[in-house]
Amino acid sequence: MTYSLDDLKDMLVPAAQQELLPRFARVERQHKRDGSVLTEADLALQSRIATQLRQQWPETVFLGEEMTAVDQKELLAGGQPVWCLDPLDGTSNFATGIPYFCVSLALLQQGEVLLGMVYDPLRDECFTASHEQGARLNGAPLRVRQSGLELDRTTALIDFKRLEKDLAVRLVTEQPYASQRSFGSVALDWCWLAAGRSHIYLHGRSNIWDYAAGNYIFHAAGGYSSTLEGDAIFTHALTPRSSVAAVDQPLFDAWTKWLGIPVR
Repeated sequence: MTYSLDDLKDMLVPAAQQELLPRFARVERQHKRDGSVLTEADLALQSRIATQLRQQWPETVFLGEEMTAVDQKELLAGGQPVWCLDPLDGTSNFATGIPYFCVSLALLQQGEVLLGMVYDPLRDECFTASHEQGARLNGAPLRVRQSGLELDRTTALIDFKRLEKDLAVRLVTEQPYASQRSFGSVALDWCWLAAGRSHIYLHGRSNIWDYAAGNYIFHAAGGYSSTLEGDAIFTHALTPRSSVAAVDQPLFDAWTKWLGIPVR
């Protein structure tokens, strides 16, 4: 079966523009059982994209964040190619009016990612990656830049909320970086890292629909990452994963050493 990034972009971009932008900062929020935010925009965009994907690739199954955990688990265990969608990554930002959110889509097959697409409709930035094309931003090749920085000169993207308390306290008190940010969209964080808008990254727990496309794009752009245990981040399962990353090898080595991550 043939999957085209151009076809996906033609589908995803107008859907996000039409379903998300008119609702930006104009929707009521609900809270799911895990405490995360849900809006009508999440549901509307997931329904639209799911329908379009099934029409164009009927033999490829669909997994969306807003499906039940039971359905998600069954789809991942089936052995078929799977579309993995987060229709609105950064829902809290979206509902509040903070301009940092995106739609994220990955194609999973036989335990690996084949395609990734992350689209930011406010900036009209479409990050993509495939084995054939590598990483791209709006069609132009995307490669991480060698930072040439020591760890204490970096800008870090750190999500403190999901880190173990001892590590969070150590980061605050020792501050191994020069500056720290937390923006609230995992998929977009990975892409901004690939685009050189930060140097190192740390997240304590994200789900497969959060990281699958973004982490794939970051690796295709030449970045380095692992879990806090030193394992590869992507796994073909619903188990949440921690994430550690840096834009170049020397910085990744220094960052993982500071964090005490075992060398594999």
